[in-house]
Parts: sequence; C-alpha cells; structure tokens
Amino acid sequence: MFADRSDAGERLADRLASEEVAADLVLAIPRGGLPLGRAVADALDAPLDVVVAKKLGAPGNEEFAIGAVASDGSTWYNEDTIDRLGVRGAYVREEWQAQTVAARQKAATYRQGERLGDLDSQAVVVVDDGVATGSTARACLRQVREAGADPLVFAVPVGPPDTIEALRDEADRVLCLETPQQFRAVGQHYRDFRRVPDEEALTYLDRDGAAA
Repeated sequence: MFADRSDAGERLADRLASEEVAADLVLAIPRGGLPLGRAVADALDAPLDVVVAKKLGAPGNEEFAIGAVASDGSTWYNEDTIDRLGVRGAYVREEWQAQTVAARQKAATYRQGERLGDLDSQAVVVVDDGVATGSTARACLRQVREAGADPLVFAVPVGPPDTIEALRDEADRVLCLETPQQFRAVGQHYRDFRRVPDEEALTYLDRDGAAA
C-alpha cells in the first residue's frame, strides 16, 4: 500500500537507483504519473516531460478499452477484444480519429504547443502511477520507441502480473514494485488516490528542462 503518488514515486526512484538505471529524460503519463515522474526525475537528475495517449473506448462503454492511441498516432489495438465484441471497422476508425485529436490537444496543453522531439539514442524512463490493462502505456511506449529512445525503461508502482509481462514486449526493461495476483484496480493500492487536476499536474513540470 502506497501513501500517495509522491510516496510511490520516491519508492520507484529508489528501485531505479538500486537497479542502476540512468536516464537522459523521464516521461510521465499524465495526469496521475506526474507526481511520480517528478520524484523519479529528481532522483535520476533528469528533465521531466510527458507522453500522452488516450484509450479507444468500446461501443456503448467508453471506459472499456479496445486499444489506445498516442498523440503522434502510435496505436495499440486489443485485437482479441475487438473480435470478441464484434466491433465494426468503421467504429474503430472513427474512435481512433477522435481520440488522436484528444491526445494531441492534451499533449499540447502540457507541452505548451511543442511536440515531443527526437529522442535518438537517449535513455528514457516512462513512468505512470500504475497499470490495469496497460492500453495507454502500450501506445505511449510505442511513441517513445518510434522517437528513437534507446534504452527504453517503463517503471510503475503496481500492476497485474499478466499486464506487466505483456508490457515487456514494448520496452527494454519493465520495473514494477508490486504485482498482486488479486489485482482489481490501481487505486486500491493507494491510501490517497485522489484525482490530479490538470492545473496541479502542470506544476510538476519544469518547462525549462522539458524536451522540445
């Protein structure tokens, strides 16, 4: 159980340090990833920026992800779920277009209109406050990989074992502090898991040190 996101970030930073992980850049997935990202970036003496993705919601249930798309269009589809639900291709295309626009707008808000720059041969650590299905994390990691990050590390406090294992396909290393077998939701592993408003999340960013 983590006290709050800052506590989780400090514990994650300690784990990264013990694993001798170095970073040229730390990227947090907003909003919840930013308090953790700040702690990790400070500990690794690296600038902090964001990488943004939006989930692709299922028909009639936008909270149920059938995939996710990052702000550059990098996409992960849950093909098994799409096939099982019989989701039409036209719906998937429309949802992809809408969520790509939403991801770009959110990234622009956090990055003051700038895009994530070339990360060629930079050591990058991507951080979030936890994963459940891992859909947005997959899309984010694909964007960062496409931008040239090498090596690419994904670090989270908590997530179900099967999701953590699947994410190993998207990064060079995946570090997770807790992988409970009886996982239900990320918030159950925090005493304080209140929503982080955009206004607060932005305060964790040092724009002078952020990637262009």
